[in-house]
Amino acid sequence: MPFCLIGLGSNVGDRRGNLDFALQGLAEAPAVRVVKCSAFYETAPVGGPAGQASYLNAAAVLETALPPQPMLEVLQRIERQAGRRPGRRWSARPLDLDLLLYDRCILDGSELTVPHPRMAWRRFVLEPASEVAGEMLHPVLGWTIARLREHLDRAVPYLALAGPISAGKTTLAASLCRGRPARLLTEPVPEDRLAAFYADPPVHAWSLELEFLQQRRDLLAGDDPQWSNHRNWTVSDFWFDQSRAFASLWLSAEQQAAFDVQYQAFRRRVTPPKLLVLLDAPNATLLDRIRQRCRPGEAVLTEEHLNRLRTALKAQAFHSPACPVLTLDASDFDAALPEVVTAMDAMT
Repeated sequence: MPFCLIGLGSNVGDRRGNLDFALQGLAEAPAVRVVKCSAFYETAPVGGPAGQASYLNAAAVLETALPPQPMLEVLQRIERQAGRRPGRRWSARPLDLDLLLYDRCILDGSELTVPHPRMAWRRFVLEPASEVAGEMLHPVLGWTIARLREHLDRAVPYLALAGPISAGKTTLAASLCRGRPARLLTEPVPEDRLAAFYADPPVHAWSLELEFLQQRRDLLAGDDPQWSNHRNWTVSDFWFDQSRAFASLWLSAEQQAAFDVQYQAFRRRVTPPKLLVLLDAPNATLLDRIRQRCRPGEAVLTEEHLNRLRTALKAQAFHSPACPVLTLDASDFDAALPEVVTAMDAMT
């Protein structure tokens, strides 16, 4: 039978009693067997309204004959029995049960997403989960729970933003650093060079993409003492690995092969992110922003260019990833900002 990983949390009422109630309910559910449960971990609330009490969190491994959706329904029924009612997102609750993993199943539906879309960077999830399911695999990232947990402790506190042209990377990066002790890295944009490039990509693509690659390498050089001495977050409005995705739009096959050699050599020398935030938005939104900012040469960009770039960025982000990836809709900045802030807080 399939194995699944469940996250448990409570910060209202008798927290320990609520978690015990959930485990008893799971043990009594038809076609479900509780294999093992972690210790209970005291954790600070992340996101949501201020003034909440701290949580007790745990993780449990279950064996079940139920498919994912009926398994979710069992969890939701136990939550209701414990007194949970609909409320504001990330608000206090007597019981929270999340279906984190269901074997190596990947689902992305309106009611259920598996693996849980935020589990890969939440310390309050990974600490108890690594105790009971360290060998379980995150099927999207290809990392074990133990590796995800170790990443939280070993990675430099560096967040990279990536996305297609006009996704709002610079705006979001600046907002993330405002009001917190964070270092902002922004990538200079040579508008005159870009205008010449857009006017004649075959002539200028190779030199410009190589220039961007070298610039990103210099900004993210791992031997820069600022990385070892800087304990607060660093946020960049670019991602080193985006170089390969952008170059694929314009370079010939021969040029791309040569570019990849240089890219791989530089990649070994740069600081990888602790978290990558991949922004995306519908083509219509991106094209409208491109028109509004009136950057020289960008008027030649088409939906085809954006489709190819969005596809290449997603492939780059999830092919042998160097860190967890948070994918967000860049068309709603007001929703994206607190989502990223909460993710950063959850990693500390």
